[in-house]
Amino acid sequence: MGTIENSIFSIKKLDDLSYQNTFIHRLDPRIKVITTIVYIIAIVSFSRYQITGLLPFFIYPTFLLYFGNIPAGYLLKKVIIVSPFALFIALFNLFSDTTPFVYLYSFPVTGGMITFVSIMLRFLLTVITTFALIGTMGFMPLCFALTKIGIPSIFAMQLLFLYRYIYVVIEETIRVIRAHHMRSFSKKIKMKTFSYIIGHLLLRTIDRAERIHIAMLSRGFQGKIRINKTLRIRKADILFVLLWIIFFILCRLFDIPVLLGNIFVR
Repeated sequence: MGTIENSIFSIKKLDDLSYQNTFIHRLDPRIKVITTIVYIIAIVSFSRYQITGLLPFFIYPTFLLYFGNIPAGYLLKKVIIVSPFALFIALFNLFSDTTPFVYLYSFPVTGGMITFVSIMLRFLLTVITTFALIGTMGFMPLCFALTKIGIPSIFAMQLLFLYRYIYVVIEETIRVIRAHHMRSFSKKIKMKTFSYIIGHLLLRTIDRAERIHIAMLSRGFQGKIRINKTLRIRKADILFVLLWIIFFILCRLFDIPVLLGNIFVR
């Protein structure tokens, strides 16, 4: 049980990091969201056989982590937790594309191997950047910024509810399991007992959802996200987004590692 509770506190730490007062945290949320969207579009637009062109894009998440004072080790642990999903998809390419793409010291490097590395690099870049973005602004300002740049408010609201109340569901699950352990004097849960727990948890979830909905309506909720901060775009925000977008475009148009390698070889 302690492991589950520690995991919850670890997830909430990402929100705690958003209350810092660094240069990155003071940037307008809309600017950071727009910059990150352009960044992700540039990454996914690469061909599946391109690897070296993706390497310069590590500069942006590194910049966010360093100047946003976000612990890199903490984010890497979160990336490792969700990495099996991308790894499972990428593994299929090893067997579906076995045509030799290039030979490295007589060793055939297949197209599937290159695609595997490309998928994992895209996964690392997008997930680390997304976590870093949340760590520098918080999830509610992120959803608020999404609505301000044209994303449907109902979509942003669903994201916010999912992120906010997943903690409530987990805490309810912990209470039910703890109650079972205290009454059964055993940490093992039989299948029949497990089905009862799931049903009881469903009833408690529905009851909690109704009470939350009533509480929101009594406080004047109208389906809009509001934050206690006035957004104002400054010169630093405009400079931030322009410089990074120019950098992303250059990295997308030119394979910078290959160009630098040719210069040094010559």
